Amino acid sequence: MSDHHLIHNLNLIMVSHTASGGMPRPLQESDLIFAPAASSLKTALGELKRSHLSITNRLQSIKQDADFVLGVSRAYDLPLVANERCGSWYIPPERKAGSAYFKSTDGHFGEWAFSLRRLNLQVLDVLGQCGGYVAEPEYHRLLTPPDVVSLSEHAQIEARIPEFVRSLRDLDLDVGKLRSTMVRPMLPVWITPGRALNNSSITGTLEHSLVVLATASNCMSGGSHSGSNYVQGAADDSESWALGLGPALFWANSALLMTAPESELPALIEGIVGESAKVTSMRLPTQVKPATSLWIANSAMAEKVYADFDIVICCGVTVNTMLMTALQSSYVHLACSNGKNGSRQLRAELPKLRILASKISQSSRILVACETGKDLAVGVALAILCSLYGSDGRLRLESTGEVSDYVSKTLIKHRLSWIMVCMPDAAPSRATLQSVNAYLMG
Repeated sequence: MSDHHLIHNLNLIMVSHTASGGMPRPLQESDLIFAPAASSLKTALGELKRSHLSITNRLQSIKQDADFVLGVSRAYDLPLVANERCGSWYIPPERKAGSAYFKSTDGHFGEWAFSLRRLNLQVLDVLGQCGGYVAEPEYHRLLTPPDVVSLSEHAQIEARIPEFVRSLRDLDLDVGKLRSTMVRPMLPVWITPGRALNNSSITGTLEHSLVVLATASNCMSGGSHSGSNYVQGAADDSESWALGLGPALFWANSALLMTAPESELPALIEGIVGESAKVTSMRLPTQVKPATSLWIANSAMAEKVYADFDIVICCGVTVNTMLMTALQSSYVHLACSNGKNGSRQLRAELPKLRILASKISQSSRILVACETGKDLAVGVALAILCSLYGSDGRLRLESTGEVSDYVSKTLIKHRLSWIMVCMPDAAPSRATLQSVNAYLMG
């Protein structure tokens, strides 16, 4: 449908009338006539939008944005850290040095809260590996780019730093270890598409480590380049358009995907995703330190390593008959589906953990697993840490007369920080954490 046809139909949607006697009268609500052309226009606009947001356009836009990101990395000779959930789409896996997890609103004016749920301490490891270490003072002044952050905003952020420091200290983390990892004070700069890439105007110094915050997508009016098929933020909401394709599969098959006709892409992606599903991913057990006897893994790995543990707790829709047969009473099944429903179901299943107190000793090894090893298993591990472990990481058992620490919101945050430090990619949903809070404090 041509643009002229669209405009012509638009002119037919609303028609004015005249009153009896030929005198014009004001247009009334009842005079609005939604002609068949209106439906035709809506359909046409919807088709145009869907055409623009096609899988082909999205993948080509992602590749274009990824080329810009790689250009930034080369220009400043810096490693690439993806801000998830979308960041990994823009970085070839072999070039990815790590991941961070910030909300899209973090750093917006007034959104300066210090997240205790996402500490992102793993970013310090990347800085330490690439920036070298120098002795630091106890603290240093806040650095913000003056072309992005005004003096007023800078002052408001700086005024909140003492509160952030108290919140961090309340977690009782090993600050000495963090300080040994930390490098020079970070000097943040923002880079967006269209800005000249060179390391002459923006460089680090002997006193600072340069942290380039790169915006992958080109910010254009309407979300696209005028007259082109570019899609701004093409990787956003991939669940709604990617047909199960993820960043790793995209990059592994990019040459094939980028050359396939749009009409063939759904079937092609279905085949790629289907073949990938046959290869079960394994997540090695991660010990939650300083706890001496608690590990987290995914369900597939639990089936491989269960013999190394005294207790195995699995979240899943159905009972794992192999584990139940092998472990008998040492296998605990928490009936939870995936997603938000599973997080809500967890609330009713967590009381089953109370049986652990009579089954474990100081030498027991406990493994907690769910399908991904990142959500429900993290919630279960958090509930165990809060109810059975002391602040020193040792089990508190009723049989020995030892009493667990009083459960409070502060304690829950403290124990969650143990997990997040050991598992930076842990991703307990808000619903999962709410279920844990209800179990512990309800």
